[in-house]
Amino acid sequence: MRLLIDVVLSGLILGGMYALTAMGLTLQYGVARIMNLSYGEFLIAAAFAAHWMVASFAMSPLVGLIVVMPVAFVLNWAIFQILLMPLVRRSRNNRDILEVDSILATFGLLFVVQGIMLVVFGGQYYSYSYLSIPLNILGSTVALNRLLALLFATVLGLALYLALTRTRAGTAIRAVAVNPVAAELSAIDVRAASAFAFAAGGALVAAGGVLVSMFLTFNAAMGVVFTMKALIVVIMGGIGSLVGALVAGLVLGVAETAVARLFDPGLTLAVTFALFLIVLLVRPTGLFGRAAR
Repeated sequence: MRLLIDVVLSGLILGGMYALTAMGLTLQYGVARIMNLSYGEFLIAAAFAAHWMVASFAMSPLVGLIVVMPVAFVLNWAIFQILLMPLVRRSRNNRDILEVDSILATFGLLFVVQGIMLVVFGGQYYSYSYLSIPLNILGSTVALNRLLALLFATVLGLALYLALTRTRAGTAIRAVAVNPVAAELSAIDVRAASAFAFAAGGALVAAGGVLVSMFLTFNAAMGVVFTMKALIVVIMGGIGSLVGALVAGLVLGVAETAVARLFDPGLTLAVTFALFLIVLLVRPTGLFGRAAR
């Protein structure tokens, strides 16, 4: 019983991180139709920023979110305007062409960001100690920093969901995600909405990087792993579905934790792709995806 509780709690914490990062990619791809292969690099960059703030200023990483998220929002907005907007104009509302062009552009951006981090921080692993206080929950021991990371991820995910479903701006963004041509005919500025969604996705992945840095070691070359996990969660949950990203992230986190604790940590990647393939075979559009008409 204690092992089960331990697996579930640890799995939910890991799944919460997956879900939060996948929600940001859902915004970038589902709305702006940008397949951002450099996504994970910005998570690692935010983790390094949190480490720097803790080491240099003894600042709490949770307080650092107030700094990191707005900076990430502005940076991603600038990347969209400078690097990706020419691709949007060239595609002329053809989302298939835009997807291919964005893959090539962000693939190059991946190496640029990763190269800068390798030059600045080197290839060694980094970590820091923050509220690693053990707590006993139903007989299972969980570090306080992990619970705080899950709590903040939940708050951010809920805030995003409410913003998209309860505000006029959120309704406009969802309209662009469903049909950008119809949205433009309804007097919605599609390009502005896409830029905002891309920037908001960047702010979310930065938040994920700060939260992950509180309890995981990381280095400059780990971004590709997080990009891969985020892509798997987005596709498993259904492209454009925030609820799908949440459910798929939690399922993946619990499954990986269960395999690591009960069998062998080396099998976590295998179970990730096994679940991914099973979902695609049963529901090609994802758990909460809708078939195109």
